[in-house]
Amino acid sequence: MRNAVEQMQERVPGRLEITKEGIVHDMGSPAGPHGLTAVRVSRRLEKAMPEELVAHTGTPDVEGPSEGIMRHPDVMVIAEADMEVEGSFDPRTLIAAIEVVSRSNPDNDWVSKMRDYPLLGIPVYVIFDPRTGTGAVLSDIHPTPSGPRYATRKEFVYGEDVTIGEWAITTQDLPLYA
Repeated sequence: MRNAVEQMQERVPGRLEITKEGIVHDMGSPAGPHGLTAVRVSRRLEKAMPEELVAHTGTPDVEGPSEGIMRHPDVMVIAEADMEVEGSFDPRTLIAAIEVVSRSNPDNDWVSKMRDYPLLGIPVYVIFDPRTGTGAVLSDIHPTPSGPRYATRKEFVYGEDVTIGEWAITTQDLPLYA
């Protein structure tokens, strides 16, 4: 499936990702409220974190080949040293994956990634939803009969401070979709 995604990615807008259920096409644009939210969250985190950590908004993907999953978080909290690899990042090196909910496919963030990220071993998953001005921090992976899941969910409303890993940032002035 990875080869198919790589071949198609050049010809289609948006991003293609591989989930346990197949290929997901996210038409989300990096511009507008989506991109601005990712940039503001990234900058705020980088001000709060130690210098050796980054809140990365670029490529590459995060891939768990044994799980058959390839995802591209909007923001990845990772040690700079763990970025010194060829190809996709190892998901077990991420401290957190942060997603800004896509207007075109919100279930990708609220359902599919909520299932895939604990399966990949990403300890913290944060969702910012510009549709509603709310979000959630998910953590504490635990086993369930249907696979690993996050045991703890802390919801927040834009305007409140949110704690991501060890660092608190404000959600003031995050844009909403019109």
